Amino acid sequence: AFARGIPLVPVNHLEGHLFSAFLRAGGEPALPADFPFHGLVVSGGHAELVRVESDRISPIARTRDDAPGEAFDKVARRAGLGYPGGPVIDRIAARGNGSRYPLPVGRTGDGSNDFSFSGLKTAMLREFQKRDITGEPLDSASLSPDVVDLLASFQRAIVAALLDRVETVHRSAGIRMLAVSGGVAANSELRRTLSEWGEARRLRVLLPERAYTTDNAAMIAFAGLLHYRKNGAPERAAPVARSRWPLGTS
Repeated sequence: AFARGIPLVPVNHLEGHLFSAFLRAGGEPALPADFPFHGLVVSGGHAELVRVESDRISPIARTRDDAPGEAFDKVARRAGLGYPGGPVIDRIAARGNGSRYPLPVGRTGDGSNDFSFSGLKTAMLREFQKRDITGEPLDSASLSPDVVDLLASFQRAIVAALLDRVETVHRSAGIRMLAVSGGVAANSELRRTLSEWGEARRLRVLLPERAYTTDNAAMIAFAGLLHYRKNGAPERAAPVARSRWPLGTS
């Protein structure tokens, strides 16, 4: 940017994910952002629910411990299913009964809207111990029906926890759109559940193209473009890189 004399705009990585829900594949123009809306960013390192307005992002809820993608990865690794865990559990769950095992839906216990997935992860590890599953490599195609149903129930518990927070916040805020993003936004059950929830309540649920659910340059460029259109280029010569930059902070 300095060599070419073009604007350099600092972008929060999570903000890139947040606006990736508006990107379309195949060269199609991005969808217009209709403010205000709620954003749900769910990935291997994050679970964030925010209110997005044209001039600010306000945090509503975040995970207190494990992120949903992290829980998928840890459970899959303990089950001997490899990494990353989300896609393989998604495929296995499609042939299982997600209602068979009543696993705990992550709640903090203090009445807040924050997420918590450590209890669910611990419950799954106990279930694996009962079945003598120790992390030795397993063939996902030859899993017993019992283990398939257990993994399907685990996935459903994660989806239920996310939907519970979204439902609670939307009911009180009166906002008509939810934008979902992050790696876990590629999960089939989450996409289907949130879409059906939105249709039943006549709310717009915006899901990202699967190509844009993981880290990608397009989402960063798009978030930077939105900033540039609104505020122009920053005055400082060299933006400072940050290892942590929570959504909603400048």
